[in-house]
Amino acid sequence: MADIKSLAEQLVGLTVKEVQELADFLKSEYGIEPAAAAVVVAADGGGAAAAAEEKTAFNVILKSGGASKLNVVKIVKDLTGLGLKEAKELVDGAPKAVKEGVSKAEADDIANKLKEAGAEVEIN
Repeated sequence: MADIKSLAEQLVGLTVKEVQELADFLKSEYGIEPAAAAVVVAADGGGAAAAAEEKTAFNVILKSGGASKLNVVKIVKDLTGLGLKEAKELVDGAPKAVKEGVSKAEADDIANKLKEAGAEVEIN
């Protein structure tokens, strides 16, 4: 029981970057999808009912890093709190979500910053 409590305390103390690394490791090594991903999939399963409601949460999708990838990587790093390597991997792996579930104003702001840096961005 002490081992479980110790593990729980370690998990609670993880940074966002460490949680992302743990999720990637679990997926690649054991084929385990993290619960947060399952929640996102379940939320998307609403389909028609969700479409009828006014959308309040938006996702900012990086479609391409563009010609000036270094500037885009810097912006992604600042916006997400990821490390330089992780931000570069996100940009290189485009299309990928930069931010999910944000307000329309925040999504527009993020998209504008990325577009100014030369990226191709989509809000959905």
